[in-house]
Amino acid sequence: MSKEEDLEKAISQLKSEGYRITGQRKLLLGLIFGNEYSSCKEIYFAAKRMDSRVGMATVYRTVQLLEDMGLLRKRWSYELKESDGKG
Repeated sequence: MSKEEDLEKAISQLKSEGYRITGQRKLLLGLIFGNEYSSCKEIYFAAKRMDSRVGMATVYRTVQLLEDMGLLRKRWSYELKESDGKG
């Protein structure tokens, strides 16, 4: 599924569950489904450059909502250091 299809699916699911698609929410959805971010802060700073009215709480609430709906999941990317045989 393409990023655009993922975005449309998310919008449809939000609407079907009674959530409004506000301008800020649409901006955040576009950013989230169009790019990869490692944190809510990254999403916030990207959104803030586009709309100075976006608040950090709005970003966190939107990300949490998408996680709760199963549309987004956190992915940790820690790597184990290769053993050098010294301990």
